[in-house]
Amino acid sequence: MALKPPCSKHSQEIKAARKYRERLLNDPYRPRYHFAVPDDDGRPGDPNGCFYAEGKHHLMYLYRRGGGAFHWGHVSSYDLLHWRHHEDSLSKGPDDGGCFSGGAFVDDDGTAYLSYWIFNEGEGAEDINAGIGLAKSHPPYEKWERINKAVIPSTRWGILDIANPDGSLKHVACADPSNIWKRNGKYYMLLGNLCVLNAYGRKADSPAEMRGDWNELFSSDDLLEWTYEGRFYQRRADNNWTDETEDNMCASYLPLPESRDGGKLSDTMLMLFIAHNKGCQYYIGRQQGTRFIPESHGRMSWRDNAFFAPEAYIDGQGRQIMFAWLLDNLENDFESYGWSGVQGLPRSLWLRGGGILGIAPVKELESLRVHEQAYTGLENELPVKTPDCCELYGVFNGNNILRVGFIIESGNESAEIFYRPGENALVMDLTRSGNTERAIYESAPLALHEGESIQLRLFVDRSVLEVFANERQAISRRAYFSNPNDIRIRFISEGDVEVCSLLSWGMAPTNPY
Repeated sequence: MALKPPCSKHSQEIKAARKYRERLLNDPYRPRYHFAVPDDDGRPGDPNGCFYAEGKHHLMYLYRRGGGAFHWGHVSSYDLLHWRHHEDSLSKGPDDGGCFSGGAFVDDDGTAYLSYWIFNEGEGAEDINAGIGLAKSHPPYEKWERINKAVIPSTRWGILDIANPDGSLKHVACADPSNIWKRNGKYYMLLGNLCVLNAYGRKADSPAEMRGDWNELFSSDDLLEWTYEGRFYQRRADNNWTDETEDNMCASYLPLPESRDGGKLSDTMLMLFIAHNKGCQYYIGRQQGTRFIPESHGRMSWRDNAFFAPEAYIDGQGRQIMFAWLLDNLENDFESYGWSGVQGLPRSLWLRGGGILGIAPVKELESLRVHEQAYTGLENELPVKTPDCCELYGVFNGNNILRVGFIIESGNESAEIFYRPGENALVMDLTRSGNTERAIYESAPLALHEGESIQLRLFVDRSVLEVFANERQAISRRAYFSNPNDIRIRFISEGDVEVCSLLSWGMAPTNPY
């Protein structure tokens, strides 16, 4: 019996889907095991609304659907590597233009909530359901119900004006909500300050309390009615952690576990956030009542803002896991290549001794390793089987090391990733890596303890380079070689370098295309 041919509508959809998939599979810049937005324009590509429930990791991502409104895509995974795609969790509402960044929270009864900034910028937008929105879902978290009206309505774009007793106005930040958290039966959420800073904190005569990075705290008894609690923390003018140009947006606020593998959560809190001009950074500190007291500060981006929009959550093992957007895009990448939006590897964050932040890729990534190769360190070029999709690992000692690391080469172009002990610096030098605006030299501080070995893990994934050092520092960027199909890897060894271990693996692809 002859089979009926598919109807013309389905036939055209199938052809278009296959053509798009094949185009992405053959794109030499599209990563194979870093999460990439599966379709449409991932700009902005912020990870949002991450949570863990019923054995699964849920990741939302911000993207522009069909060139129109901003949506949150939704994927889930049992292993942080292979992602199942769901229908969008957030889309354009009847009275708004979509959604901007936010967080997630799972209540005691298993209900998951998404907090997000309602996108409604434009003339008259402040009068139409602008502010902070919530959506909720029940297991298995397939369908999300938006609460129709803003639970914290803004007066203007990203600003809530509250009347003081004397009739003046207090200008309160009302943008980019953090994850919600629960303490003593009450719900809390942070809001970011970019719009207030732009309006009232950037002039020479701006009040000191309106300058630089800070955020606001709101509380609720029922998740529907929210009360302003005041500034959660205030930038200190007497330190050099941040400067007055930096804002605080895309915040995540969670307790730090005491080990990389999770377990017991400490009383020490981690606030991840971005300054739009300087990228991802963090405060470590403690909460006192309704105020946060930072005790230390660190950055995850040092030259620009290419490592951006952090999102974190606590998983079933008690690990704090973080994602971030690698926004170092080629110009007009979506228009030119048909895709955009890449995120860094999931990182495990924990509290090390001395109040230092531990940083390492999640252990699940080790299951992708194939084709293990070992080297003595005497080789100049490392014959890695899949040099554009691999992991390199090295442990080095020596009393007079000038620098040690790796060079990724393509023709006359190169990317150098190394540690320089004399400068206490982990370096990613992309100044010769291709003709892009962000082909720059980035250096991250890393001082080793006496007798401590240098430990480097470098992940190469087509246009993505990520290096982790000694489980407390990392640099993540993208590099675009003119001939990305011709990649070679060399070992850098300058000075008195003892190679304790030098290995490479190919990495099995996880992206479907």
